Order: sequence, then structure tokens, then C-alpha cells
Amino acid sequence: MYVCGLRALLSVTPELEIIGEAEDGQEAISLARQFEPHLILMDLNMPNTNGTEAMRAIKRNNPAVKIIVLTVHKSEEYVRATLDAGAVGYVLKDDTHHDLLTAISNVQKGKIYLSPGICDKVINGFLDPSTPATSSHSWNQLTVREREVTKLIAEGKKSREVAEYLSVSLKTVEKHRSNLMRKLDLHSVSAITKYAIENSLVSL
Repeated sequence: MYVCGLRALLSVTPELEIIGEAEDGQEAISLARQFEPHLILMDLNMPNTNGTEAMRAIKRNNPAVKIIVLTVHKSEEYVRATLDAGAVGYVLKDDTHHDLLTAISNVQKGKIYLSPGICDKVINGFLDPSTPATSSHSWNQLTVREREVTKLIAEGKKSREVAEYLSVSLKTVEKHRSNLMRKLDLHSVSAITKYAIENSLVSL
């Protein structure tokens, strides 16, 4: 299933109406606040603010909205993080159009949908409360703003550009940068970028 075909697929589905499209996480948050949709399809890897952080912000503004994630990630870590952020559907990008429509139908009925492409090990690990989450403990220690700064730095933005984008002072950005580097035990911009790529916070 190719993302570029989503609009064509959804446009011919009578019970669905497309009311907006976002290029990145910040725009998704803004459009969700403006239109208050019933359902959102969201990629995990987006510029500026990633899907997980965008979901958390959207759910704070509109707790009733149902979010289905479209992703290439099949690991338990991503399933856990996504559902914990408020998603109720998890669809892989190589799933079929039928799978996506099934996901939409299920979440509209109040159910949780997980892609059939997710292996039993991942599902069993998620459902087993004794299984520890595999997400990075250090990443979990970061504040929301520190996570945003990490992603923006990894995308190649200078501190002044980050400050302008987040509408904060340069001094504030430098403080966040210092804190995140200490918490993640990273010592250079290249190390931050490498960390972000390895953890799929940004795409190559």
C-alpha cells in the first residue's frame, strides 16, 4: 500500500470525507485543532515533530479523536510507544488497501486494530504485562521540548533556527540541548543525528 494512493482510496469510500492533509507534525496538530476530525491517519516519521509527539498533543486537545498510524516499523517497541501515545490503529505501509479499510472500520466501532503483518511475538509481548518495554530509558527521561529539540537538531537545524521554529529564546534552546545531550550521553551534533537515525526519529 503506497501512501500516495491514500487520497484516491479514501476519496472513493462513501462513508469517509477528507478534510485536511498535513506535511509535518506541527501542521497536523494545528489542523486537528482547527477541524476537530473524528479520525486521523498519521505517519510516525514526519519532519519537525514526529508522529508520536504529535499524537500526544492532538489527544490532549481532542481526546475523542481516533488515530491510526501508518508505518514501516514492526517491532514491539513501536507498537507500545504508538498505542501509549493514544493511537487505536497500527497499519503497516506494505499492508493492502483492504487492511487499511478494515482498520478504519474497526476503530470507528471502538475497537483497536493491529496489522496482521505484526508478528505474534510482538503482539504477545505487548499483551503480556510482565514483558518490559524495550524503549530507551534515557529517551523516556527527556521532556517533550527536549525531544523536539533533539529531532530538530538531527534534521540539521542550527540552534537559532530551532529557537525561531519553537518560538523560544536561543538561551532556552541551548539549555534544552545541554540537558538532552547529558541525558542521552551524547557529545556532538553528529552523535545526536546518529542517535536519531538509529531510533527512527528522522529518516535518511
